[in-house]
Amino acid sequence: MGVKKARIVIVGGGMAGLVAANKLCTSARSGELFEVVVVEGGNRIGGRIHTSEFMGDRIEMGATWIHGIGGSPLYRIAQEIGALHSPQPWERMDSFPEKPITVAEGGLLVDPSLVESISELYLNLMDFAKGKPLHHDNDDEDNSGHCSRQEHYDIANEAAAATTEVEDVSVGSFLRRGLNAYWASRTNSENADFCSNGSNKWSRESLEKAIFAMHENTERTYTSAGDLFNLSFNAEREYELLPDEEITIARGYSSVIEALASVLPPGVIRLRQKVKKIEWLPDATKPRWSSVEDHGGPVKLYFEDGSSMFANHAIVTVSLGVLKAGIREEASGGGLFDPQLPCFKRDAISRLGFGVVNKLFLHLADKDEDEVDGMTSCSPEFPFLQLVFDQSSKSLRQGKIPWWMRRTVSLCPIYKKSRVLLSWLAGEEALELESLKEEDISKGVSTTLAGFNATDWLLLRHRYDSLHHHNLNGVSNGIDGGSRLKFDKVLKSRWGRDPLFLGSYSYVAVGSSSDDLDSLAEPLPRAPIEGEVPPLQILFAGEATDRTHYSTTHGAYFSGLREANRLLQHYCC
Repeated sequence: MGVKKARIVIVGGGMAGLVAANKLCTSARSGELFEVVVVEGGNRIGGRIHTSEFMGDRIEMGATWIHGIGGSPLYRIAQEIGALHSPQPWERMDSFPEKPITVAEGGLLVDPSLVESISELYLNLMDFAKGKPLHHDNDDEDNSGHCSRQEHYDIANEAAAATTEVEDVSVGSFLRRGLNAYWASRTNSENADFCSNGSNKWSRESLEKAIFAMHENTERTYTSAGDLFNLSFNAEREYELLPDEEITIARGYSSVIEALASVLPPGVIRLRQKVKKIEWLPDATKPRWSSVEDHGGPVKLYFEDGSSMFANHAIVTVSLGVLKAGIREEASGGGLFDPQLPCFKRDAISRLGFGVVNKLFLHLADKDEDEVDGMTSCSPEFPFLQLVFDQSSKSLRQGKIPWWMRRTVSLCPIYKKSRVLLSWLAGEEALELESLKEEDISKGVSTTLAGFNATDWLLLRHRYDSLHHHNLNGVSNGIDGGSRLKFDKVLKSRWGRDPLFLGSYSYVAVGSSSDDLDSLAEPLPRAPIEGEVPPLQILFAGEATDRTHYSTTHGAYFSGLREANRLLQHYCC
């Protein structure tokens, strides 16, 4: 008579879940010891990785980048399966341009040197927050007005000293204090109105603050923190980036997912099996059933289709957003776990941040053939466009621009000469995007571009490339492009309202700490218990359980590997 195998049920078929399943199924003697089952609530594997196509181009609806190819297991897999090259065009196949065009609200074309100056200030402040060396190479202020590295360091030190007076500092408050310290070091003569375009008058201060805000909004999409005043400053130095360049995957991120799943035995992955409740045995005094052995394990999973399954171990890889929703539902007698999770676990889930980031793809409609300055505009090459929105004075605001576009950072082709444009939205703007109809989105983006008075991008690029003179302090007069650009197809992601995710990725919020990530990763029961209570009933994986790589796909990978190894060690494999 054969020895009964331990059943390991993995909840979620995303990166973390499939890595755990892959490791368990391919380890020596695993076939003798384990029965591995992956239950996925949706109709596909991949979780927040979802490669798709739009107008003939390969795009990513979710995870997009390998964040550092040095030491990345995902890069290694993509290399091994030949996924880094493709004859079909793909999103960001040519990375980012060195010289994007920056336009301020009202149609003011901003000199790159002005953008570079504020960009260096912002990046150095963030480097300081992360404990990294400041990146500016010049020791003295140059002719373009750039601050020296020492001045940036002094500004960052001053901002840090002011913010650390508060017990729990936010990245937003640190950055704002840094910007204020920078402006306190400037002279009044540097803040005169130096650009006029009709009724629009930008001072140097208002324009530089708007450029600074553009970088803050980029940080919102990087971190998923809808408001940087909710993002913990103290946790920044623990976050680790993998070295070397960042790339996208030519054949799509889903190719890595498919490679991980390809070695699993038939029947391991079960789609459309959404877990409704997970019962477990926290102690020996309140058994849920008469005999754990007879029923197949100390964990019982209930599914929305009415079926159920026993397990010796469950690896829960659902998103932090789903865990947060489960905590909220406990107040009305619901929740994912029965009994509910212990206080240390619930508190960590509640304190950590989990935000929404969505991607918006638009296909640029063909224009009627016409002549503009001797050039046809039927097939314009849309540039990589950075949008600078007014932050202070309503007099500069173009009233018809919808509010959900006002913290958008850029609108750009997904690769050179593509007619598919991409924009990123975070926070409440990203949630609003999910509720909008396609025609309202198309109209809103067109209205936004019209508010920047630059709608003939072929003409704009031609003039921009040939610009050698600017108005005072480096801003040219606005360009009135005439008719509005139109979009004939729209595609958007919907991570915030998808019940399987309820958001995009995690961050360490003010009031939380990196210790909460470790608490979330801790298996249950928390410590070995004498008596009849089996250990390692509930294990946790997913990007939100990795202390130094949260919010990333490689963080999810590492977490799945960690929990698989924990079980292998438990069974002395």
